[in-house]
Amino acid sequence: MGFVWFWIVAVMIAAYVVLDGFDLGVGILFPILACSETDRRTMIRSIGPVWDGNEVWLLAGGGTLFFAFPLLYASSFSGFYLPLMIVLWLLIGRGASIELRMHIDRELWRSFFDGIFFLASALLAVFFGAALANVIRGVPLAADQTFFLPLWTNWRVGPAPGILDWYTVIGGVVALVALATHGALWLTLKAPGKLEDCARRAATWLWTALLAVTFISLPATVAVRPTLLNNYQAHPVLFIIPALVIASLVGILSFTHQRRPLAAFLSSCLYLVFMLVGAAAGLYPILLPSSTNPGHDITVANALTGAHSLHVGLIWWCFGLALALTYFTVSYRLFRGKVSAEAGYGH
Repeated sequence: MGFVWFWIVAVMIAAYVVLDGFDLGVGILFPILACSETDRRTMIRSIGPVWDGNEVWLLAGGGTLFFAFPLLYASSFSGFYLPLMIVLWLLIGRGASIELRMHIDRELWRSFFDGIFFLASALLAVFFGAALANVIRGVPLAADQTFFLPLWTNWRVGPAPGILDWYTVIGGVVALVALATHGALWLTLKAPGKLEDCARRAATWLWTALLAVTFISLPATVAVRPTLLNNYQAHPVLFIIPALVIASLVGILSFTHQRRPLAAFLSSCLYLVFMLVGAAAGLYPILLPSSTNPGHDITVANALTGAHSLHVGLIWWCFGLALALTYFTVSYRLFRGKVSAEAGYGH
């Protein structure tokens, strides 16, 4: 059951990154691609009907983590208290900016919330990438499996790091570029006319940056945590994951040039999924490694809740997942087609 719930949590995190990722990407590109108020309204409306539903996967993932691995939830949420509060306020700011920017028809009012929308989206991408990098690098877990991290120390990877160091900054940059690319590809699907062309060109430029930071991040990850390769060496079939990452990158560029926006966007989805799966496959069965003593690692075995709860919870999780998938299928089917600043979204 530990293996099953490990991958359930991983799948829910991947679903959040893929679905809310293009929302964040649109926010990152907001001041870059939008040349007029019409463009800005079109970009907002391209995510308007779905952005809040996409965030449900973040809440569901956190709830599943609390249910299946309460020790990990307690340790990480206390140790990462400062960045979690920052993320909470960024989520609130982003939601408020989307909902409130049109409540008063004044340029200053709209510009204020446009700035919050961009800043919150960009910082959320950086913090989410840095969070994953912190998990891969490890944290200074004590014998009681608690820890605390300042926002930064000396920017070096070591036994007493900060939340931000050279490696976690790389993780944040990878997330920023990947989600910006994801958002640009979403806009090629949803935006009409000139904005679609601008989004396609942006996706092409961003692809070059994404390729570069991806190939920088892979050796950096191995340098920071060499044990990440243990599972790959024990099960060589796992090496198909980095091959699929490369294939998805090729697909993004190829389909973008062929003007096949859906295929390019799906390739971006696969890139995000395979990057996360690759990290999870390397870490398993460790949930949160210790940077000071491997004996203090939080693992699937020592963090797992009771067997009866896991069996009953699996039944209810399957029921809830079926409802969620039905909702998202209907919602995205209704939301198909291009959007416009005047008529909203087409369906």
